[in-house]
Amino acid sequence: MTAATSRWNEYHTPTAVEEALALLTLHAERARIIAGGTDLILDMEAGHAPPVDALVDVTRIAGMTDIREEGDWIVIGAGVTHAQIETSDLLRRHAACLTESCAVVGGPQVRNVATIGGNVAHALPAADGTIGLLALDAEVEVCTLTDGQVERRWQPLLSIFAGPGRNTLGHHQMLGGFRFHPRAAGEASAFDRIMRPQGVALPVLGLAVWLRLDEDWQRIVAARIAIGPAGPVPFRASEAEAVLTGAPQFDASVLDAAVAAAQAQAQLRTSKHRASKEYRYEMVGVLLGRVLPVALERAGNL
Repeated sequence: MTAATSRWNEYHTPTAVEEALALLTLHAERARIIAGGTDLILDMEAGHAPPVDALVDVTRIAGMTDIREEGDWIVIGAGVTHAQIETSDLLRRHAACLTESCAVVGGPQVRNVATIGGNVAHALPAADGTIGLLALDAEVEVCTLTDGQVERRWQPLLSIFAGPGRNTLGHHQMLGGFRFHPRAAGEASAFDRIMRPQGVALPVLGLAVWLRLDEDWQRIVAARIAIGPAGPVPFRASEAEAVLTGAPQFDASVLDAAVAAAQAQAQLRTSKHRASKEYRYEMVGVLLGRVLPVALERAGNL
């Protein structure tokens, strides 16, 4: 199909990963994957992304728009929209931090078409869906075409981030989906963010927490904290996680110590369109103080 625009010449709708990767390999740097297109098309129109020979629409590939349980995993196709995630009963039960993070992306029109794969592949350290996935310790499926054969490999989410707006994927690769383990007894997650409304709400800082309580539901035995933007790539506050893990009880002193550890480790910066470094520093404490009690309460109710 020839588009009535100078931004691209061909628009393809493959129905298999092999077909999509063959098209990407054929056109190399002159092809781009499209799903929702809410970032790509705007970037093209603004001149931030160059014109291409071909757009490869991956939303008709089997499994790409599915949310499913698969063995010991919950799998989300890379073409699943934020609206699908926000309204999924399965994800509300097992991945509250992800449904909450995807629920604040753009407005309803954006969430209806923007995809979780695009959110991750765009590689912005403040991406809400990415922050939710990171707290869930999600893995990403990278599909690679080598000598005409497709290799599918699950790897850590952060392995595909190269810096702000840059991922590690080559022109012969694409994202297939994401997976994480279902929620077990004593486990829960939560997300919140500070945003600055400017037509479309811009994230100033987002924070997701996942934790596991002991058998008596009194002590945190495992924790994950994801914050963005707090560095060139999505950030795990490992030192704050260590403070929470194994603490004899959760009280104000433990929270204060976790906040201090997260603030010390985070690489915060000033953005003239969003917030100052100093403001974001304070908001780490505000968000952790909001999100941790919610996750604790949810963990104790399962």
